[in-house]
Amino acid sequence: MSRQQGGRRFDPRAGFRTEGKDRGPSVPQGLLKAARSSGQLNLAGRNLEEVPQCVWRINVDIPEEANQNLSFSSTERWWEQTDLTKLIISSNKLQSLSDDLRLLPALTVLDIHDNQLTSLPSAIRELDNLQKLNISHNKLKMLPEEITSLKNLKMLYLQHNELTCIPEGFEHLSNLEDLDLSNNRLATVPADVALLSSLLRLNLSSNQLKSLPAEISRMKRLKHLDCDANLLETVPSDVGGMESLELLYLRRNKLRVLPEFSSCRLLKELHLAENQIESLGAEHLQHLQAILVLDLRGNKLQSVPEEVALLQSLERLDLSNNDISSLPCSLGNLHLKFLTLEGNPLRTIRREIIAKGTHEVLKYLRSKIKDDGTSQNDSIPKTAMTLPSESRVNIQAIVTLKLLDYSDKQATLIPDDIFDATKSNIITSVNFSKNHLCEIPKRIIELKEMVSDVNLSFNKLSFISQELCLLQKLTFLDLRNNFLSSLPEEMSSLTKLQTINLSFNRFKVMPAALYDIPTLEAVLISNNQVGSVDPQKVKLMENLSTLDLQNNDLLQIPPELGNCVQLRTLLLDGNPFRVPRAAILMKGTAAVLEYLRDRIPA
Repeated sequence: MSRQQGGRRFDPRAGFRTEGKDRGPSVPQGLLKAARSSGQLNLAGRNLEEVPQCVWRINVDIPEEANQNLSFSSTERWWEQTDLTKLIISSNKLQSLSDDLRLLPALTVLDIHDNQLTSLPSAIRELDNLQKLNISHNKLKMLPEEITSLKNLKMLYLQHNELTCIPEGFEHLSNLEDLDLSNNRLATVPADVALLSSLLRLNLSSNQLKSLPAEISRMKRLKHLDCDANLLETVPSDVGGMESLELLYLRRNKLRVLPEFSSCRLLKELHLAENQIESLGAEHLQHLQAILVLDLRGNKLQSVPEEVALLQSLERLDLSNNDISSLPCSLGNLHLKFLTLEGNPLRTIRREIIAKGTHEVLKYLRSKIKDDGTSQNDSIPKTAMTLPSESRVNIQAIVTLKLLDYSDKQATLIPDDIFDATKSNIITSVNFSKNHLCEIPKRIIELKEMVSDVNLSFNKLSFISQELCLLQKLTFLDLRNNFLSSLPEEMSSLTKLQTINLSFNRFKVMPAALYDIPTLEAVLISNNQVGSVDPQKVKLMENLSTLDLQNNDLLQIPPELGNCVQLRTLLLDGNPFRVPRAAILMKGTAAVLEYLRDRIPA
């Protein structure tokens, strides 16, 4: 309250005195007093039509109780108390905000969602410390250019407004990680948005977009892209080069064709339901090594390619409401948890089998492979996935996918005829997963000039031989679910390696060789026995953006790990350390790194 109230007699209810009529709507003094102590004020759902002046001036005016000659305990000394850092005034009836907003420069969180705002004050540019701004569910038709001055902003929520454009200079929000523009009236997205180099999540769903800028592929850190419910007829081919993308939503658009996802090796979910897609080819599937969910419901597909069997991680496949008349028997080799086929004119599988669910459908398809040795899909030649039944070589994968595949055979050795079959063909990917290999096949060295992806997961490897260390073009290496406890120093010669998966092995420390591979972007070493990590060496891995250390034996996390600001994803759950506590871990990587930095000894 203002200094003018200093002459009043003592009132025992002073701590909860409300504002006078001359100062606008009321706020209990108890709330203001608590806010001066905690730095947080929550005025949500109070039917406010304007923000009380005492809120804007909470850091400026002397509080009422200070004018009543009261004695203050050490916890109540208003002159020592904190500036307001978090203000929530959501779910009210606000139509505008005052320029007095500038009186709260310490704000890091401002939540004004679910009001009736039609504009924002230009004074918003003075909130230099703001990290989270929620203006969703209002009536904004445009944003002030001043919003682009918020250089520390990490989260910006603008969904459910009436925006028709994005202001110039938006690319200056260089620290922005989460941007939600869904449920607006955007007809275009400016190419400069692609310059938001820190962005991890972008939601553009439920707008009026007919196209996406090709430049969107430059967002190399983007993990989550949602373009549901727009008017998209095509997707830029460059989207296939977004290396960090994990979730892609393109439902309810007008897509007829898909891009090739050539670099989307981390893509886990691809949602394409309710479009007009007529064909799905090997080129769309061959690089989706991590895909868990593929939703193709409500399209115009007439067939499913045999190459769908290459999606060994796939768990959910929705093919309902298409024009599919038959399925490739190789689909039966997938370990699907959920397969939906309703609304297709299937002729090769009886309805009663489909009605029994996913397990029975897959079982039936596998039985047809065993019965006939080849696929029963008449629309595909018998050589599509295999030569005549006596051959073990997947010629189709070699020729069309550049893939040497001998996975899930429970083999202790890779037969020579598998390597012989490559002949003069170019091979870029090798999949020997789900076997009983105790050592890496020596003949893999024959592919050293061309192979970039190697999958040796789910074997019995206890050591890595020299041959693997000579694959100079290797970018992706999957060694999870083996018996490895160390890596040879020679692996540091893999100077193009970007992703290595060492999960579910027996490592007790982070392998020293990894620190010497400067190109590494993702190290996945969860579910081992790792007890220590060298933060100084991790800091020198300048390209490392993902480090997964979940479910290991880390008793403590070195505070210096907080200096590894290149990390965008640091996963530490499931370790026996006491700090950081779970509440900190739940806030995400940035919060964990900040917490660790604050604990570095001076």
